Amino acid sequence: MDLFEAIFKRRTIGKVKPDPIEKEKVEKLLEAAIWAPNHHHTEPWKFFVLTGEGRRPLGRTLAEIAKENMVDPETEENQEKLKKEEEKPFRAPVIITVAVTPSDNPKVIEIEEVGAVNAAIQNMLLAAHALGLGAVWRTGKPAYHAKMKQLFGLRERDEVLGFIYIGYPDMPQREGKRISFTEKTKWIEVDTTEY
Repeated sequence: MDLFEAIFKRRTIGKVKPDPIEKEKVEKLLEAAIWAPNHHHTEPWKFFVLTGEGRRPLGRTLAEIAKENMVDPETEENQEKLKKEEEKPFRAPVIITVAVTPSDNPKVIEIEEVGAVNAAIQNMLLAAHALGLGAVWRTGKPAYHAKMKQLFGLRERDEVLGFIYIGYPDMPQREGKRISFTEKTKWIEVDTTEY
C-alpha cells in the first residue's frame, strides 16, 4: 500500500470481528511502532498485548475505576454499567496497551517522550490499515488513573497513552474529512535579497 494512500484513507474502525489475528501481524504492528522518531534515542515506549482472557484484568480495572464515581454501585442500574465496563476489552480480539516510560536522562524533555510514543501509535495505526486490520485508539480518564499504572506495573511518572483495539473490520470504512491545511498553515518566508 502506498504511504500517502495509507495516511489519507486510514480511519478509526470501532467495530471489529471476534476472529483472532495472526501473531505475525501483531508483531508487524509492534515493529512499525518502534521505528517512530525519538529524541536522544530513548525509545520510551512499552507495549502490553492483551488477547483472550488476558483482556479480563483490564475490564476489571475499568470497572473498579468507574465504581469510584458511583454513589451507590450496588443499584441494579450501576451493576449493569459496571458489567458493561468490564466487557469493554472484549470488543476486539487484540488490545495493545501503549505506555510512555520517560528516560531518566537529565537532557530528556518529558513531553518529547510522550510525542515519540504518540508517533509510535500512529505508526501502528497506519500499519494496521496497510495489513487490512481495523483499529481504534482509545483513551480517556481511566487510561491515566493510578490503578491503570498499577495494573501494568508502571512507575509513577509513566503513563498509559492509549489502548489500541485491533481486529478485522466489521463495518464499512467511512469517508474522512479534514479542514484544508491551507487554513491551518502560515508560511513564514524571508526575502534573501535583503541580506
